[in-house]
Amino acid sequence: MDRYLQRLRELLWDLEASARYPKRLVVLGRYGFVLARDLIEGQLNMRAMSLVYTTLLSIVPLLALAFSVLKALGVHNSLEPVLLELLRPLGAQAEDISANVIGFVENIRVGVLGSLGVALLFYAALSLIQKVESAFNFIWRIERPRPLSQRLGEYFAVLTVGPVAVFAALGVTASIFNSAVMLRIGSIEPFGLLIFIAARLLPYALIIGAFTFLYAFVPNTRVRLRAAALGGLLAGVLWQAGSTAFASFVAHAPNYNAVYSGFAIVIFLLIWLYVGWLILLIGCQLAFYIQHPEHLKPRRTPASLSGRATEYLALMIMGLTGRRFMAGRPGYTQEELALALHAEPDHVARVVEVLLFHGLLVETGHDRTQLIPGMDLDSIELARLWRLARAGASTLPQPGDELGREVADLLGAAEKSFEERTGPLSLRRWLSRDGSGD
Repeated sequence: MDRYLQRLRELLWDLEASARYPKRLVVLGRYGFVLARDLIEGQLNMRAMSLVYTTLLSIVPLLALAFSVLKALGVHNSLEPVLLELLRPLGAQAEDISANVIGFVENIRVGVLGSLGVALLFYAALSLIQKVESAFNFIWRIERPRPLSQRLGEYFAVLTVGPVAVFAALGVTASIFNSAVMLRIGSIEPFGLLIFIAARLLPYALIIGAFTFLYAFVPNTRVRLRAAALGGLLAGVLWQAGSTAFASFVAHAPNYNAVYSGFAIVIFLLIWLYVGWLILLIGCQLAFYIQHPEHLKPRRTPASLSGRATEYLALMIMGLTGRRFMAGRPGYTQEELALALHAEPDHVARVVEVLLFHGLLVETGHDRTQLIPGMDLDSIELARLWRLARAGASTLPQPGDELGREVADLLGAAEKSFEERTGPLSLRRWLSRDGSGD
């Protein structure tokens, strides 16, 4: 097996071997290889299983909040058909599950829950969105989530505006296809055939649009529309194909009913939830690789940084952000810094985390993704910045014996030499003296 994998790596990444095949085919093969590799490694599987557990806990509170919003608009009766469509791959028993879940939702009485009960209801609903964001941030190599205040505001927006937007889209499309004008046009060929094809493709378009929105909105970074759309396209196609395949599997699996009896449908529900979440994460993974093709490598390596690389990135990041701040321009995002420095996004994120920890940088902007200096540039000495970059967010251990003290003295001599060369030179004076363009 290892021999075949090695051969495949050579065909896809070796310049001489890959030159024999069309470039587009080689690129598609690389995307397929890294997606399969990430799937086999197991991290996506673990997060999909975690989302299944969270879904079981939060599905009723989540639907209850959506039901309340839709009920205020008088369209709450359309909630069950959407849930039924999501559970359609479960076969004939999907209607029973949908009816039971909607029954639970309708029986919730907010007035008798009390303040603690309402708080727990909101927490259960928000936990699913938070878990999805955590999974997406893991895929995008983002270690820090959004600030708590921003997360709460955006989560509540999803819970309130999201159901209205979904059902508005469904209502508009249904009205268009059932309108008298459209029926009259459909009686004329070839417009009738075109309308039939459009109606069959509509479920794909809606699910692809929903996935594209999630991939663009949920990660705590700026996702390009092209990357989100291609990830949504893959996930949408996999979702529809997976729905058909799973429905066929359930219809031709009588042995499970004989073994598990009434619990068989519960097993099928868990499996379908797992497959659905896994498809969502695979599409997100593709969106990441589309936006960051530099990660299309035969082996996934950990984000490790040498001491010299850390010092270089720290000085360059502070230099670039300081220069933009002095010019009165908006701050860099982490992605823009990675592109400007031709550095790995993982490495830039780690150094930025250290600079944020020490207050040398702060996040600003509408999405709190733009980085600007966190203190006056005249008060940031290059020597201090260099020491912080060398030490990171942690402190060095105290020497316990003579050898440890000698090592500490050697490192201290290196720092002293740098301080003597730079003196009290501040970041502003350094950038002003540099005088190069942005």
